[in-house]
Amino acid sequence: MTDGRNLTIGVLSTTAVMLLVGLVIVQSRPSPVRADGMTLVAGEYVLTVGGLNQVDEDFLYVIDNTASKMITYRFDGFRDRIDVVDGIDLEEIRKAEAAQAGTPPNRSRRP
Repeated sequence: MTDGRNLTIGVLSTTAVMLLVGLVIVQSRPSPVRADGMTLVAGEYVLTVGGLNQVDEDFLYVIDNTASKMITYRFDGFRDRIDVVDGIDLEEIRKAEAAQAGTPPNRSRRP
């Protein structure tokens, strides 16, 4: 009876140690590196990156200040390629916001 008890205690202790080692290994792994919020200004261009954690997608936003346009690119890691997601005319957005606020475009609002 003592041998059966010792064997059970030994098996349970070994299992507990293996689970503890596994937990330590999983918890000590470094988290993936994300480049969210990094911005680069190069001449008339602004480049910034962002991502969606829910679907693990990374985006590159390129703003051309001269043409007042923004193009969004998505990195597809499964296919190893970059896709164009959308292009936006920023001047149209400025005009729409100015019309909604009752302010002429390209003028700052003063209190």
